[in-house]
Amino acid sequence: TRCSRDWSSDVCSSDLLMGSLVFTLDLIATFAFAVVGARVAINRNMDYAGIILIALVASLTGGTLRNIFLGLAPSWLDKFQYFLAVIAAVLFAVLAPARKPVGFFILSIDTFGLAVAVISGTQFALEKNAPFYSAALLGVTTAVAGGLLRDVLCQVEPILLHRETIGTSSLLGAIAYLALDSLSLPAAICTITAGVVVVAVRALSIKFNLNLPKAR
Repeated sequence: TRCSRDWSSDVCSSDLLMGSLVFTLDLIATFAFAVVGARVAINRNMDYAGIILIALVASLTGGTLRNIFLGLAPSWLDKFQYFLAVIAAVLFAVLAPARKPVGFFILSIDTFGLAVAVISGTQFALEKNAPFYSAALLGVTTAVAGGLLRDVLCQVEPILLHRETIGTSSLLGAIAYLALDSLSLPAAICTITAGVVVVAVRALSIKFNLNLPKAR
């Protein structure tokens, strides 16, 4: 972000720091979601082209939609680091020992990626002056859109629509971040707290088999 000359140096530094934080979180989430996407594709016996495609879809869809909704070009169009993260994730998934379809390790990576994506999506929306409700929805979109499309393409039951309260944990994490940010608390506190909320809600929903009510 280029800072105007009439801005104070503190404001300029803060904006640059926030931009770097969002970019770093985006890369972490990209790697995590690409690992899970590649692993799901491997479990579906796809070839290497299919594995790479699913990894790209799983890791880049959420951020792409977030940017489009904000009237911006997708970040990966001018930042090659996203593709490096996906390549590293695919290599990691292919070379890692085979595991059962939903192992604890993969579930942990997916949950971590979910938390990071919620935070980065919400932060990015706030940076672009999105209102409270829009920032929350964009944070959720960043976190869940890739996984939903991944499951559809892999022809497996979309987790988002059936179990583990992924959408609920993402929304609560986004709301927690926005609530703390509105109190002008440091970004580190907002980030850590929101991340803990996402991980805790999803972990509890898995442990105790908690789901949203279903129509009967």
